[in-house]
Amino acid sequence: MEENMKDKPCIIRPHEIPWKRLKADYTDVPLYDRPLVSDPETGMSVTISRYEKGFNLERHTHTCSHGMYILSGRLRTSIGEAVPGDFVWFPAGVEMEHGATDDEDCVFLFITNRPFDIRYLRDEQQ
Repeated sequence: MEENMKDKPCIIRPHEIPWKRLKADYTDVPLYDRPLVSDPETGMSVTISRYEKGFNLERHTHTCSHGMYILSGRLRTSIGEAVPGDFVWFPAGVEMEHGATDDEDCVFLFITNRPFDIRYLRDEQQ
């Protein structure tokens, strides 16, 4: 979000925002997002994210809570599978794993309440 939009209402057209390719450290399967808004004071952010089919974010935790509202595809998680219209909430500090199913991409609205971070649990076992 542009700095001048911070204090006034706006309409954001996600389809006009190009996908930004991201990379997890341990896999060649990319993930993508379209940043929508963020608050520099709290670290809260909202993006539209996409996991390509077969992508799996291995067991990890965050110091922020986050929610995922499924727009298309199916999200496979450590607590079950979510379908379009489902909202999945992960409180801060909870161990989790999630990704797309093997047969289709998963697109979701991704919301964090503080700055995003990730800690892979495999790193602690080494």
